Amino acid sequence: MLVDEDVVLRPIRLRDQRAWREVNRRNRDWLRPWEATIPPPTPSGPIAHRPTYRQMVRHLRSEAHAGRMLPFVIEYQGRLVGQLTVAGITWGSMCSGHIGYWVDEAVAGHGVMPTAVALVVDHCFRTVGLHRIEVCIRPENRPSRRVVEKLGFREEGLRPRYLHIDGAWRDHLVFALTAEEVPDGLLGRWQRARSQRAARTARGSDAEDPSGAPRAPDAPRRPQNLPRNPA
Repeated sequence: MLVDEDVVLRPIRLRDQRAWREVNRRNRDWLRPWEATIPPPTPSGPIAHRPTYRQMVRHLRSEAHAGRMLPFVIEYQGRLVGQLTVAGITWGSMCSGHIGYWVDEAVAGHGVMPTAVALVVDHCFRTVGLHRIEVCIRPENRPSRRVVEKLGFREEGLRPRYLHIDGAWRDHLVFALTAEEVPDGLLGRWQRARSQRAARTARGSDAEDPSGAPRAPDAPRRPQNLPRNPA
C-alpha cells in the first residue's frame, strides 16, 4: 500500500468489483475517448473479447507475480476513485516500465492523480529498482497531459498510431522520467510545487511556470513506508 494523506494506492481485489463498476458506469462519457479498445481481428488472427472484471483482475495478478506489472486501485478519502497500473516492466539493461491511469471525474483537479503517479514513480525507483518510467498520452487528452506536466515529466516525441483507443489507432505523445532526474523523490517535488502555487494564490500572484514544471524545492515531506511487493 502506498499512502499520502487522503490518497491511497493498493492492490486491486476481486471484491472491488461493485465499487469499480459503479465508478466506471458514472464516468462512461468521461473515460470513453481515452479508453483502450480491441482492434478488429485480422483474417488469420484470433477474435479477441473484452475481459470480464474477474478475468481482468486475475490477469493483472498473474502479471504482477511474474514481475511484469504493478496493478493498483486509487482511493481518495476512503473511496475507490480510479486505477493506476505500471505495465510493460522490463529488466536487464533497460529496467523500465510505463504507467497508465484513469480517475473519477468527480475528483479530477483535486491533485489526486499527480499524487498517485508521484507515489508510484518513487516506489518504482526507490523500492522496485526501475530506472525509467514512461507515460504515453493522446495529444488531445489535455487533463492527462497536465498530470505529467505538473510533475515535470519530459516530453520526448510522438508515436504515430501507437495504441488502439476509442475504436481506432491513435497517436500518442511520450513523456518520461529517469531516476537521476528525481534524486530526492517525485512526491516531495510535487508537494513543494503545490505549496508554492498555494502561496502565490494567497498573495494574489498565481503565475505558474509556462512549462507547467515544478519550481525550486523546499524541505520534502516523506510518504509512509512502502512495501517491496505491492501486488
